[in-house]
Amino acid sequence: MTALRLIHAAAALVATAALADTLWTGLDERGAALAFGVLVTVGELVRWTGAQVREAAPIGAAGALAYALLGEDAGHATRHDAPQVVAVVLAAALLGSVPHIWRGRTPTLDHLARRVLTVGFAAVCFQPLYSRGVFETWGGPAYALLLVALLSLTALCDALLAAALAHSRSRWPFGPLLRDELRGLVGIGSAVCATGAVIALAIAVAGLWALPVFCLPLLLTQQSLRRYAAVRATYRQTIASLARATEIAGYTPAGHAHRVAALSRAVGRDLGLTRPELTVLEYAALMHDIGQLSLVDPVPAGATAVLPAEEQRRIALLGGAVVRQTGVDAAVAVVVERQADPYPEQPLAARIVRAVNAYEEKTRDAGPGGQLKALEELRLGTAGEYAPEVVESLARVLWNQRGGGSLSDRAAGWVTHG
Repeated sequence: MTALRLIHAAAALVATAALADTLWTGLDERGAALAFGVLVTVGELVRWTGAQVREAAPIGAAGALAYALLGEDAGHATRHDAPQVVAVVLAAALLGSVPHIWRGRTPTLDHLARRVLTVGFAAVCFQPLYSRGVFETWGGPAYALLLVALLSLTALCDALLAAALAHSRSRWPFGPLLRDELRGLVGIGSAVCATGAVIALAIAVAGLWALPVFCLPLLLTQQSLRRYAAVRATYRQTIASLARATEIAGYTPAGHAHRVAALSRAVGRDLGLTRPELTVLEYAALMHDIGQLSLVDPVPAGATAVLPAEEQRRIALLGGAVVRQTGVDAAVAVVVERQADPYPEQPLAARIVRAVNAYEEKTRDAGPGGQLKALEELRLGTAGEYAPEVVESLARVLWNQRGGGSLSDRAAGWVTHG
């Protein structure tokens, strides 16, 4: 949690300094400050809270970045400085976050810390140099490219902050988290940066009337992404309903597929899978037992891990065939089909599903010490059945979920608390 505290402390320090400076020197160009403050507030009010996205408030982010890079207003040089930019954006973001704070829907503190630091970075890089006349000779394409370059650097800083915050809170590997953030720059991140640059350039020529005009496309983009997220949510619910078919038919215990999916996703995160790979893993874990629907005689308690290898492969192949008929992504069917293969021949997602399913079956009705015993059985099976790196990752995930300490304490912790 050191990085989390450091980022929050840095944001608090920047915010305090900016507010103190603005209160001491006064607010310059109150009309522009009010206009951008309203835009950021509206952007925060309509913040996206229904799905996991890289930028939850794209309109607010674009407005804040445009204010940080604003050099002229209708042909007249602006006088606001970097502290005022941070102060106005912070006040507007806090005002727009009140409903979200009241409902407790989003990690607002992390969101505000990222907003303060990224906007502060952009403003510090641009405003002091602009006020000294460094960019007076920069015109046309050169000036536009300058804004794009500054916004690109700001987006990279924001991606680093987002990955560091997620790593501190979840303890997932930093590298895959950063890759996911950087991949997100191609989508809504690039739209935010482009809109911020266009707003700053348009206001320099047309004045503050350009604000609503150039924010409208980003608002429409956000609404389209909302609809896309709703479709994806419905798609996942459909897969979850299909996975429950084995439970309803009495082939597997209630909640088994969901427990395997949740634990598989955590292990996949620990092993560094990207977001698309985690989605395939989750869907495959939800549907890993669907092949049992083709059996005449159900497996006792749905425990396929104790069946002979050939029987496991037959059920896996039947499951893959069912998945393909449902129209789900073919990558999910491959994972389901290959979950019973020898682990050296399996893709990583299939290795994870196999090990996690076996662990869940072994601990289902186990008493005290059952988790430790199940892990030891999995370790003994790493000679041919289970991938060693997956078993070790599973142990790390379980230990972290129990609030454990260092890896060297793991064995003693399982004995003491198991």
